[in-house]
Parts: sequence; C-alpha cells; structure tokens
Amino acid sequence: MAIKSIIVEDDLMSQKLLQNHCNKFTEIEVLSICGNVEEALSFMETASIDLIFLDIEMPGATGFDLLDRCSVIPHVIVTSSKEEYAFEAFQYQVTDYLRKPIKLPRFNQAVQKVLESQVEVAHKKTDNHIFIKDEGRFVKIFLDDILFVENIGDYVRFHTEEKKHIVYSTLKKLAEKLPSDRFMRVHRSFIINLDKIVDIEENSILIHKNIVPVSRANKQPLMERLNLI
Repeated sequence: MAIKSIIVEDDLMSQKLLQNHCNKFTEIEVLSICGNVEEALSFMETASIDLIFLDIEMPGATGFDLLDRCSVIPHVIVTSSKEEYAFEAFQYQVTDYLRKPIKLPRFNQAVQKVLESQVEVAHKKTDNHIFIKDEGRFVKIFLDDILFVENIGDYVRFHTEEKKHIVYSTLKKLAEKLPSDRFMRVHRSFIINLDKIVDIEENSILIHKNIVPVSRANKQPLMERLNLI
C-alpha cells in the first residue's frame, strides 16, 4: 500500500531534491508539493496523508504552526538547515529530523522508520490486550480496562480503573499499537478510550472522574467519532 505524502517546503531546490529522493521509493506517493503552511493545510482537508516532509522556516507560518493546526498528526519527517529546532520538533513526536542538504543515505534511514511502522500496523493483531513493561516486569492490560493514556516526558502513564502504569514510550508509538476504532488522540498529551467517555465539556471530557483536555484541533474530529443525537 502506498504511503501518501506531501512535501511542505518553500525552497525550489529543496523541493526538487526531496521529490527525487522520494521517487526512489515505490512505496511513497507524493500527492502534492506545497510552498507554505496554508497551502498544505488546504490540501490536507481534501486528502488523507500518511507522511509529511516538513520544513520549519517558511513565509507566513512555520512548520510548527502547521503541526499545531493539524487535527491528526501523521508521520512527520522534518527537513531543516538548522539544528536548533530539533528539540522542539521531537516534542511533536516527529519520526525523524533531517539536516539540509539532505543526503540520500540519511533520507533512506528516515523513510525506513516510516515503512517499518506501516508494516507493524498492517500486521497488528486484533487482540483484546497488550503487554507493557512496568517496573522491570511485563504486565498484561486488557484494552477494556484502559481509561486513557497520558504523556509525561519520555514516558507514558496508563490510567485504568484499578491502577496506573508508567512505561518508557511515546504517545505516537502507542497510537500505532492501539486499535484506532476504540482509541483516539485528543491532545498532544492524551490518548483516550472512546468507550470510557462520561461527559463532554467545551474543551475537555470526563473519564471516570478524570478531566482530560481536548485540543481545539481535535474537538471536531472527536465529535464526529461519537454517536451524537
């Protein structure tokens, strides 16, 4: 299955280089090359995107502005001539960060991460549980027991009705493992079990006496997922 991608880059030479690199992968389909954030957001409203090659410094708005406005963040490979944006970029759980000029071997490494992730998702079993490593031992957690998952730096915290588990992982990796028909990322720091929602407020939801924030970008996609009357 093709990985549907867009290139968000204002520099023409960088656009061409990225397009040439992408052409070496039969798995990657570049749907559009966008010269600015507004153009990219407009295109993303009309198509489902699996991967964004994203520059940071562009006229009008930055790559970070685009990520802030995305309702669902796909795989992102940041392309920048500056190292200084790397820390902030990884706060968005980007797949990789490439320094310009981008060499083909390094590009290949970044794309390989996306391909491996796609294969993992495609072969994911529809189990009713997952195993997590908590305090040096593997613990079985049933999906029905998960209320929500919270990001805490380099770790995530699983909230169940009975206990909390802290695991060394990221929300991005976890979102790839949890079934998307039951779980949804509603905020940069939270993934929720849709079946556990008790109440919905303007910018938050109530799950088993816990108030979970919902970002502005994710509010409408969340409402569309629920059975509203």
